[in-house]
Amino acid sequence: MATTADSIPIETSHEDMIHDAQLDYYGKRLATCSSDRMVKVFDVVDGEAQRSSGGHTLKGHTGPVWQVAWAHPKYGHILASCSYDGKVLIWKEQTPQGGWIKIGEHSLHTASVNSVSWAPHELGAILACASSDGKLSVLTFKNDGQWDADIFNGHAIGCNSVSWAPAVLPGSLITPQQTPAAPGQQPSTQAPSVKRFASAGCDNLVKIWGYREDSQSWVEEETLEGHTDWVRDVAWAPNIGLARSYIATASQDKSVLIWTKDSPTSPWVKTALDPSSSLASAGGAQPPAGKFPDVVWRVSWSLSANLLSVSCGDGKVTLWKEDSKGNWECVSEVTS
Repeated sequence: MATTADSIPIETSHEDMIHDAQLDYYGKRLATCSSDRMVKVFDVVDGEAQRSSGGHTLKGHTGPVWQVAWAHPKYGHILASCSYDGKVLIWKEQTPQGGWIKIGEHSLHTASVNSVSWAPHELGAILACASSDGKLSVLTFKNDGQWDADIFNGHAIGCNSVSWAPAVLPGSLITPQQTPAAPGQQPSTQAPSVKRFASAGCDNLVKIWGYREDSQSWVEEETLEGHTDWVRDVAWAPNIGLARSYIATASQDKSVLIWTKDSPTSPWVKTALDPSSSLASAGGAQPPAGKFPDVVWRVSWSLSANLLSVSCGDGKVTLWKEDSKGNWECVSEVTS
């Protein structure tokens, strides 16, 4: 297992704990958020955040800010943030003069909003939100600057995270599905888009939600059971149309589960990451098989979905990769 040591510290001037940091689509902007109730945006030059050129502080929340999410650049420079104050704020950069303004405020939740996630851009400007009030909400932004909001019960005790499925149907790259055409036109073989996302909750469950056009509503499609404590994070892997789907989940029970689905009709199969062998070889104390040394807070896929990063409460980030036999191994480790 390799150890990465050339990490670059970034001075953000936040006055309290930083909860999230996200690069934009091009990797040119870094957004951070903190318990100091502020969101900060920096330009990134040669891999380093530049506070002196283009750094902005966004103020509007009245509680700790848990997460930030960049919209796809086709919709402009837009950033969403969620907070303990129960609000989701939408920010937009004003060009060419610079500066950020608040263009939207979502306050339908009655408790902390813990996670926000933009849908794949093919589906439109759609934002999913997860709250401690046990509800999920989906905001659909329209061209006139307004939005439609769907809010529904998600997890009884509270919702911790949301992650969108890829817009294309699994397997559509291998066996393109024809889309019905109007009379006199040729049917299209372009892969149809699907609105679907996963949520993680304090009920130890992961739920998959799909949008039904006929009823214009979100319905629970599947429930994934495997964790024995709160599920802190869920991440649906990118997919370019290959048959297999992947979902990673991180939990308070100190485990990470990889859920795989070989076809749209097959069941989800779970596999637990086992850090014990790699930690033992590195000279660390060996935890029980399938368990990390501490609570696992975040999981995140690479853009090509061949690497998974795992952020643990022991201050380490590990990178995992699946081998040709379907086994997951730790290939790198970063220590804060």
